[in-house]
Amino acid sequence: MSTTTELAELNELSGRLQHTVMSLRARYGESPAMRRIVLDAERILGDLKLLELDAHELGLSQHISRPVGEKIAIPDTGYDRDFWQGVDDEGLGGQR
Repeated sequence: MSTTTELAELNELSGRLQHTVMSLRARYGESPAMRRIVLDAERILGDLKLLELDAHELGLSQHISRPVGEKIAIPDTGYDRDFWQGVDDEGLGGQR
């Protein structure tokens, strides 16, 4: 990273990555493949936080703004019944 513009762009992209992964997780649930995607995204976001710390030490962070409390829209539409087929209703004591 050579400029604060690149760091700001990375910061924006990290917010978009979080939003996209949450959308995918809501759509596809807790499958092993989805858990791998979530873990990979968390690892990337952790590395970006370390980069921000390094940027702070270098004095590059004065122009970096992180979206605070960014709202994520959750659709009101219902899920297709096939999406939940074979899933246990944990805490409700039964299966659908």
